[in-house]
Amino acid sequence: MIIAREGKYTFIIHTRELAYEPPHVHIKFDDDQVRIELNGGNFMETPPSGERSDICSAYAKHVITIRQQWDSIHKR
Repeated sequence: MIIAREGKYTFIIHTRELAYEPPHVHIKFDDDQVRIELNGGNFMETPPSGERSDICSAYAKHVITIRQQWDSIHKR
């Protein structure tokens, strides 16, 4: 489910995640993808060189909506 878009970044929450995975959002851009863990805001994969700052800026604009939607979808 697409939650937000910011520039080239699309923030997606999958409706079916494994129970042991922490709350996280998938960020798709260009031909790549990374995830950010929502409890600590840490990347779950190393972002490509030169992308970290831009991803963090885009994420910060939507962090509240992303967390609210994740909680609503996953009920945990």
